[in-house]
Amino acid sequence: MRAFQLTAAQTTELREVPEPQPGPGEVLVQVGAAGACHSDLHLMQAPAEALSAFPVPFTLGHENAGWVHALGAGVGGFEQGEPVAIYGILACGRCRACLAGRDNECRNVPPSGIGIGRDGGMAPFLSVPARQLIPIGDLDVAQAAPLTDAGLTPYHAIAINRDALTPGSTCVVIGIGGLGHMAIQILAATTAARIIAVDVEQRHLALARDIGAHETVRSGGQAQAEIRDLVGPAPGGADVVLDFVCLDETLALGAAVVSTGGRLTLVGLGGGTLPLQVGIAPTIPFQVSLEIPFWGTRAELAEVIALARAGLIFAHIERFSLTDARTAYERLEHGEIDGRAVVVP
Repeated sequence: MRAFQLTAAQTTELREVPEPQPGPGEVLVQVGAAGACHSDLHLMQAPAEALSAFPVPFTLGHENAGWVHALGAGVGGFEQGEPVAIYGILACGRCRACLAGRDNECRNVPPSGIGIGRDGGMAPFLSVPARQLIPIGDLDVAQAAPLTDAGLTPYHAIAINRDALTPGSTCVVIGIGGLGHMAIQILAATTAARIIAVDVEQRHLALARDIGAHETVRSGGQAQAEIRDLVGPAPGGADVVLDFVCLDETLALGAAVVSTGGRLTLVGLGGGTLPLQVGIAPTIPFQVSLEIPFWGTRAELAEVIALARAGLIFAHIERFSLTDARTAYERLEHGEIDGRAVVVP
């Protein structure tokens, strides 16, 4: 079969590989869809030393859904042809965090997963441990695939802030891309917060308005003043800021508009820096909590899928064939994808 693989540092190739076979405790999944994510771009562009922990080559694609094709030894509870989503995080399963169901906080295994070191879903078939599978019922697999990260990651970021997202609160969402457009919908479906969407592209702001944002602000020199007009002067401000970009500019914007006692949640992988100064004039207001969330839990993924099956959230996707996987990533890199690119092997 053909697979879109990271074959060496900064090198990808659509190449012939053996069809995987499920080992003990594993399930062979026929891949129905695999999402293309900015995290993949970071892997694809990383220097050789940054990839030293990963067994290159491996197949990309950590947002996956499809159908059960075959069961490995010792696996039960699934039927051939059953539609499933794949939880991407591979954790130790033994530490206190894993035993509490928080695989995303594993204390023994560095961040890795399906499509991040182990073969992912940019191929017709994928073999994974059975515990990674979440049934999706009648949900379209092309919808389910991006929910495993683009849906799960913002859901988790919102969940850890849920006590602050009460009626009358305000949440600023920076970056209305693959994750941000899902965050808008999750906020609208599960909280009563006022939602302010921030993005550099007018078409992304138009999408944000269509899917639940109450206010929109274009990134740039006037963004801070416009948000302050909406949330009021310091020491007040936004109760929660979700930054799905995390460049220097967006980090500074979040720190400038969050309220005293607010929440600053940094989700994006933009590589920006937020200088921290404490004292009489701190960089971040007093009593602000800063979180750097990672992905989410299996239980949260089941909740995201339930929201989608209820019609409360919907991934805006553009489909690509496996032969066009590189094109999907190139368009993603150039900011030409609205919502999520999904490869359909």
